[in-house]
Amino acid sequence: METLTKNTNTLQKKSYRKLGFTYLETAEIVVHLNELIANYIVHYHKLRNFHWNVDGPEFFELHKEFEDEYNAVQENIDILAERIRVFGIKPSMTMKDILSVSEIKEAKADKMTPIDMVTQLLKDYDILHDKMLNVVNAALENGDNVTEQILTDFMQKLEKRNWMFTSWTK
Repeated sequence: METLTKNTNTLQKKSYRKLGFTYLETAEIVVHLNELIANYIVHYHKLRNFHWNVDGPEFFELHKEFEDEYNAVQENIDILAERIRVFGIKPSMTMKDILSVSEIKEAKADKMTPIDMVTQLLKDYDILHDKMLNVVNAALENGDNVTEQILTDFMQKLEKRNWMFTSWTK
């Protein structure tokens, strides 16, 4: 019979922290949160544009779905900004800052078909998911289970919406 031994080569996880982080402990988390917020803000405006400009046989369905999406995004932005405040920092970005940081780019929705809009939405989801992973990894490195949980919840919802919109495109 073979005896199992503990693998000591695995990365050692940091334990979760009690209340109170230093500026240095949260700096990386805040940088990634700001990047996520910037991408979310451009994504939000793109969704508003899609909501206003969708037409065709899918109008009623997509008009409502885009509204649901931008309302959820607006709530997520607020949650992230308030998380930054918990760390003692005031989130502040101009539109110029947001556009320079965001990987998500604006779209001219009045010339787009419904399928083009949903395709853009799915591309945005990829970027948002990557940005969320950056925040989760920074939170894990610093034992910040609250930020990790917030982003894990966001990711769960985003993955479900990605599946639904991907199914719609088929």
